[in-house]
Amino acid sequence: MMFPDFRVGFGYDVHTIEPGRKLFLGGVEFDAPFGLKGHSDADVLIHAICDALLGAANLRDIGYHFPPGDAKFKNIDSKILLKEVVALLQNTGFAIQNIDSTICAEEPKINPRIPEMQKTLGEIMQIDSSKISIKATTNEKIGFVGRKEGICAYAVCLIYKN
Repeated sequence: MMFPDFRVGFGYDVHTIEPGRKLFLGGVEFDAPFGLKGHSDADVLIHAICDALLGAANLRDIGYHFPPGDAKFKNIDSKILLKEVVALLQNTGFAIQNIDSTICAEEPKINPRIPEMQKTLGEIMQIDSSKISIKATTNEKIGFVGRKEGICAYAVCLIYKN
């Protein structure tokens, strides 16, 4: 009996808070007095999803494909990076089954924006938004997230060979 070629991937990303910068999470701009410090727009959720997808396909990680020292990625919209990751997967014969992710932040409130993030990410990844789970939690005022020094995100994905 042949089993389908399913692959699971895990991704994690973290960025520190930077006052005065725009905050992007899941491809959506949030109204906040801070953004995240990074070479790109520092969208931790998209970066975690990219790493999960790349890892599942054994295609290394986001830093390998989009080096933070490369000037062409300076302030780049992370949605462009995710679109390129999806193309890499498709070029190797993989398709995305689903994503499960968690954003850890003390602020802003993320839950009201989850449907918008799911819709945005679904359009980029060319999958139904019902296949993209996004959860939000605080860090109970513990650690760097709890002290509002940064935001992190985790993502798990399931992909399969077409």
